[in-house]
Amino acid sequence: MKINQTILKEFILVGFSVYPHVETFLFVVFFCLYFLTLSGNLAIISLTWVDRCLHTPMYLFLSALSFSETCYTLTIIPKMLVDLLAKKRSISVIGCGLQMYFFLGLGGTHCIILTLMGYDRFLAICNPLRYPLLMTHMICRKLVASAWTAGFFISATEIALIFRGSFCSPNLVKHFFCHMRAIARLSCLDSEFTEFIVTVISVSGLMGTFLLIILTYVFILSTVLRIPSAEGKQKAFSTCASHLTVVFIHFGFASIVYLKPEASGGDDTLIAVPYTVITPFLSPLIFSLRNKDMKNAFRKVLGKTSSLYK
Repeated sequence: MKINQTILKEFILVGFSVYPHVETFLFVVFFCLYFLTLSGNLAIISLTWVDRCLHTPMYLFLSALSFSETCYTLTIIPKMLVDLLAKKRSISVIGCGLQMYFFLGLGGTHCIILTLMGYDRFLAICNPLRYPLLMTHMICRKLVASAWTAGFFISATEIALIFRGSFCSPNLVKHFFCHMRAIARLSCLDSEFTEFIVTVISVSGLMGTFLLIILTYVFILSTVLRIPSAEGKQKAFSTCASHLTVVFIHFGFASIVYLKPEASGGDDTLIAVPYTVITPFLSPLIFSLRNKDMKNAFRKVLGKTSSLYK
């Protein structure tokens, strides 16, 4: 049992305060990346909504992914930007719980939607004749709703485990947001056991969704290799390239955060930056630049906009 058991009302987010000489520089860099991330995701959502050619399951999933990513970044980056310029970097226990709840819930939702996008490509390539029946707009919406439900159910379970007791002093969180492992270490209960359980839950969800995606691509690859024409193979692969790239970036950076052994050392704050800032920035960039339909939709919007001003 830990000593100094006090009823804490707030946590102090240490974050980047250990690098005082570069905080202003980090603020400028993170602000620019965040602005571009929001712009990219909102552009994808808007184009999918406006262009009827993009009213297909693949782009509905992409729009849902962009929306969840927008909400995901909203939970931590604005607070992080404020803290980079502020002297007091505190957050209430309730505020910390809410931030963690939405961060974990949206992170889980994001992983599941990426899995659904892989499943959608599997049906389109491996069962093209039955695809219109198997993946209707209604089924698409139900799958997205299920992803949100599952993501926030897992998040609620982890929050209940972490916040089931009081927290011990000192109230210093060695992170720039309320990361579950950093908060679990401050629990007055068996913090090591709590940290282990919530880490197992997160890693299981992370690895489970990743393995499902890999499994779908094993089937996709076996189907594509049986296509006789080189043009057909290239067309099939081109529809999966962006998704597969984002999958490896997302799960690669996430695995570094959640699979890093405690004894390995390293600054958890810096290690989390690629997962929380860089990945959301790259995702809309990859999906838009490597997608002909998205670029064509963007050109149409620009054409209509320019014609209005003539």
